[in-house]
Amino acid sequence: MDTPPPPPPPTQSPPPVNWDALDALVLDFARSDRLLLPPASPSPPSSPSSSSTTTATSSSSSTPSPSSSYRSRLLIRHARTALEEGDVDAALALLRAHAPAALLDHRLLFHLHKQRFVELVRRGTEADREAALDCLRTALAPCALDAYPEAYEEFKHILLVLIYDKDDQSSPVANEWSIKKRFELAGLLSSILRAHLQAYDPILSMTLRYLISIHKLLCSRQGISSPISDLTERLLFDDRDPPAVPQECSLEAPPFDEASTFYNDLPILCSMYKLLIFECQVDVQALAHAVELTRQGAVDSLKFAKGDLFQAFKNELCRMKLDLPLLDKLIHEYCIYRGIVEGGSHVLSGLESNNQSNDVNFVDKQEGSTETRIDFEMTNNQNGNCSTSDTSHHDSWSRRLRRVRSSASGQRRRKRWRGRVDDLDYGCETPLDANKHAILCSALDMDEDDMIVKPDLMADTGLPDSRSNQDQKYEVILEMRDLTRKGMASKVVEEINNMDPDFFLKNPILLFQLKQVEFLKLVASGDHGAALKVASTHLGPLAASNQALLKPLKETLVTLIQPCEDVLTKSVSLPILASSLQIAMSRRLGIEEPQLMKIIRTTLHTHSEWFKLQMCKDRFEHFLKIDSLKEVDPSLGSHNMSKVLTDECANGSSQITTCSSGKVPDEGSSPQESSEVTCDENAILKVMEFLALPRADAIQLLMQYGGNAEAVIQQIFS
Repeated sequence: MDTPPPPPPPTQSPPPVNWDALDALVLDFARSDRLLLPPASPSPPSSPSSSSTTTATSSSSSTPSPSSSYRSRLLIRHARTALEEGDVDAALALLRAHAPAALLDHRLLFHLHKQRFVELVRRGTEADREAALDCLRTALAPCALDAYPEAYEEFKHILLVLIYDKDDQSSPVANEWSIKKRFELAGLLSSILRAHLQAYDPILSMTLRYLISIHKLLCSRQGISSPISDLTERLLFDDRDPPAVPQECSLEAPPFDEASTFYNDLPILCSMYKLLIFECQVDVQALAHAVELTRQGAVDSLKFAKGDLFQAFKNELCRMKLDLPLLDKLIHEYCIYRGIVEGGSHVLSGLESNNQSNDVNFVDKQEGSTETRIDFEMTNNQNGNCSTSDTSHHDSWSRRLRRVRSSASGQRRRKRWRGRVDDLDYGCETPLDANKHAILCSALDMDEDDMIVKPDLMADTGLPDSRSNQDQKYEVILEMRDLTRKGMASKVVEEINNMDPDFFLKNPILLFQLKQVEFLKLVASGDHGAALKVASTHLGPLAASNQALLKPLKETLVTLIQPCEDVLTKSVSLPILASSLQIAMSRRLGIEEPQLMKIIRTTLHTHSEWFKLQMCKDRFEHFLKIDSLKEVDPSLGSHNMSKVLTDECANGSSQITTCSSGKVPDEGSSPQESSEVTCDENAILKVMEFLALPRADAIQLLMQYGGNAEAVIQQIFS
């Protein structure tokens, strides 16, 4: 009799996220794609020693500099656009001028000349027809001889374009006439140039592709409705660029000078060969399942990357297409919310994917000012929690907000948002037509000083009062967040109570932790009497009304008998508390949480659940900084309280329930240790290879047959 399946676990709230780590990734993305305005004053010249050190470092490193990577990515984007518009001559000219080594790939060159021939015939004029025949004789035919084995047959087939009309859908070359061919070739060119120029997207862009693809896969496999599907479907497209095909499809064995050496070392060589094959299988399976490739697709990708797993992984991730304007809007919204750039309230009203990403710029505020005057009316909270009908309540907000010091947290220097502008700094030497040449050259030759003019002119037209008011709200919230990060809990409670006496009635967990911070600071300073007064006046009543706070209260009181200087850092995570306070205050002021935070929180949760199902660790999580995003606080003392606080502040945020099959491996443990039946890694790979199964399904089958791969395969095929 079959035993019924175990019931699904209860709904789990997403774990806390290290928003500081996300800040670093977002800032790296904005700088890499030049979304921020350069500083108004030039940076001081570097000393000769520092410049020599920089030169030595750059020369010794094979990683391209951010500026060269940006120029390369911009070059790829221009070449891609030219091909999608059918201007193959412009794409070839860009490659000859800036990436001539890419044209040594005869396969790519043949495809480019073939598309050029089709586009010339498509134009239909007599001059273009003569140019098409000249292209056949001087470029396409010679390339067909040594591009790849099938190239000559393709060359003969493309000649049919000369006699069949482009509108004839029944012709044998209807596919060659298709506009879709342009986009396929543009995608292939992008894949090849990206690897050739090492022009990979910033880490954040690749991490989002990876997390969203896993999120979609898990929701599909488990039959779960995604709470962020409206965002993920718009942000990550289903189609991908074509893969770059390796030019050589065979591996040559290294030669041996003497036969005796071969026979003497045969046992060692056999062992090394088996180890190499095993490692190759592991890499193939890891790549195939990480980016949803067929086994042969993973093999080809590794061949193209010369066996470098992480190079192949980057190539495959960058083939996934993101909606770049939408991503820029998500980044912009997050940067304003987190205080990375100067604010603008209009981005909070919603994200429309059909708008341009660089249509708004901001005026830099006076830096070094000691006070920011804030005088605005509170907007009603969307959930109805914040009532502003009471005149005295409104007056208290207005009076207190006028006194909030925007620079009290330490001369914070915010960035200025510019948006995505093509400002590649090399000249354009391509024979484009007059209009395209002028547009492209103006973009490629523009320097950073020129880029400041346009945003400033747009910003000087004036900002609506509502936008300014929204920016001022951010100043209040960010000030309270920064004071919390510094541990100035009593100051935060005082300011918020004066501004909104009802705030902590709606957020008692936040009040408990702020008072907990105040208590621990008093204990660390030796003022036990004042600490006990805080505990009896605030912590005790709060814990009496919420049973979940009793355990943290007991752990807090223990510090009275075990005082130490770092008691605060060991007991409370100030970054988590600061972020939670920011979220709660934003909701109170009617400011929605950034969409990017929802995406990261949900996809990190599904990433963890996915690898519980796979019963292994993610080989790429360190490379994509996913482990940093999950590493909220290494201290054990704050874990329980952080969980309570996260559950409280995540109320209303998107959650997802998953049901994992199999036991969850502990941190650092191997998949074999977490299974009831020990499964050899070789056996897992064998079942995956023979049956083309996901890792989790292969492990489940092996557990049913005592870890015997042969028994599993025999049973399936019998």
